[in-house]
Amino acid sequence: MARRLLIAQAVVACAVTLGILVKEFPGIVREIRIWRMAGLRPRSGYRG
Repeated sequence: MARRLLIAQAVVACAVTLGILVKEFPGIVREIRIWRMAGLRPRSGYRG
């Protein structure tokens, strides 16, 4: 019984993560395009 519950929780967690990723994906792609147009690369010359 505990094993079924653990599997069910893992499935729900994966579904939620996947749903958020699918929902946010267009925004992530847009951000990457903006970075490329601006000539920025992640971690290039970054001093924080």
